[in-house]
Amino acid sequence: MKISIDAGDIGQLAAAWEQVPNVVEAELVATTYEAEMLLEREIKEDTPVGATSSLRQSIHSEAPRTLANTVIGVVGTSSMHALPVELGTRPHFPPVEPLIDWVQAKLDIRDEEQATGVALAIARKIAVRGTLGVGMFHRNFHQLRPQIDRMYEEARKRIAEGLLHV
Repeated sequence: MKISIDAGDIGQLAAAWEQVPNVVEAELVATTYEAEMLLEREIKEDTPVGATSSLRQSIHSEAPRTLANTVIGVVGTSSMHALPVELGTRPHFPPVEPLIDWVQAKLDIRDEEQATGVALAIARKIAVRGTLGVGMFHRNFHQLRPQIDRMYEEARKRIAEGLLHV
């Protein structure tokens, strides 16, 4: 999933990038980093822990990069089960072993036979209904979008002010 944020009047930014590229890049990199940190924190808070906190711990932001007069920021994860958690799943029969771990950790059922029975019941339910998506990335981005837009508008103003002093 790719999401773009317009930092305001693109013509004005393009002209500023030509005149004072270091000022523009520094402002946009700093703002992108701030937006990434905000998104990462909120997404992690909304990410389910499951039997372990591996999904939550896998969510990270990358240092903003500049490519062809564009600053790119990324908040993501390489976890294989992030997409099914984010979007949910259609009905399917999931592997039972991870469900046994989940039952033992979340429901505190230590008896192996009982945990296996509960895990199989959960797997059968998923086979009929699928799973609901949590939407931690999507929901947080859309909830924070106005705040992030304001951050970029402020950066655009600082860039314009910087042009007055050049």
